[in-house]
Order: sequence, then C-alpha cells, then structure tokens
Amino acid sequence: MPDPGLDPDSGPGASPAAPAASRLRPLAGWLAWALCLVLLDQATKVWVSGSLGYAQRIAVLPVFDLTLLHNTGAAFSFLADGGGAQRWLFTGIAAVAAVLILRWLYTHATERLLCAALASILGGALGNAIDRLQHGHVVDFLLFYWRDWYFPAFNLADVAITCGAALLILDEILRARRARTP
Repeated sequence: MPDPGLDPDSGPGASPAAPAASRLRPLAGWLAWALCLVLLDQATKVWVSGSLGYAQRIAVLPVFDLTLLHNTGAAFSFLADGGGAQRWLFTGIAAVAAVLILRWLYTHATERLLCAALASILGGALGNAIDRLQHGHVVDFLLFYWRDWYFPAFNLADVAITCGAALLILDEILRARRARTP
C-alpha cells in the first residue's frame, strides 16, 4: 500500500509530465473562474455603455445609482490627469501582474482559498486592462453615496479585485494561524 504522505505522481517510476498534469487540472478551474469574471465584467460594461448616456444616472436605491463614467486613472482616479501615458502604465502593470498571478496559480493550484483570491484578482485586472486597450479608459458604473458624500464609481472588475484582495488577506491570516498551531 502506498504511503499516503507521498505524492503518487512524484515517485521513482512517475513520468516527468505527471506532476505538471496534476497541477493543470485545478489550474484550469481557476482560469475558468477568471474568464467568467472577465466575461461578466465586459458584458455589464457593454450593457451600461449601450443603455446610458455619459454621466446619466439611474437611481436604484436611495444610496446607489447606475451611472456611466470613464476613468482614465487607476483606483479612485489616481493619475487620471496623466496625459495618456497612464493608459500604458496601468496596462503594463496589469500584464506583469497577470504573468505573476498565472505563475502563482500554477505553483499553488491546489490551495483553494489562495487560488480563489488570485483568480479573482486576475479576472478583475484583465477586465479593466481590456477597457484600457479598447477605449483608453475604464468603464465605471456603480455609484454609492450618502447625502453629499460619494464613493468613487467602480465596476465588477473592481469588485473582483477587492474581493480577491480580501481573500488574500484571509488566506494569509489562516496560514499564520496554522503555522503557530502545533
């Protein structure tokens, strides 16, 4: 009977491709999740862009409107007045992040919480990068406010990135707790 602590794909008679194949199966699921997020993000942006005029607002709740806005900057319109170079800067950052995330997903494909976080960030980053490449700006449409205070408008890609970041923090907290527990 094989030792349950050993990876059956890494034994002396295993083919070199076996460990890679065992990582690709879960990796495919995480990439599918990222792709679903990209498609959902892009579909909502197409719908809002086709349904609303620029800056038009539709009240949904007393604290929430749908509105079509364009953000040439990053989060909270950071560097929005950068003269156009920020488009390529943020697209490049997204491309580098995507490569690093893909590598991280490949090497940790069986760590569910970590991979859910990474795939969510990947999907969101790619969704916004597509906007930058297609339009030169990111399409935002979710606007929350309270009386005279407005949170900057955002989109589903931003939600995916934020949720992914929260999951990354949770994963690290749980990892640190496991490391302290004997």
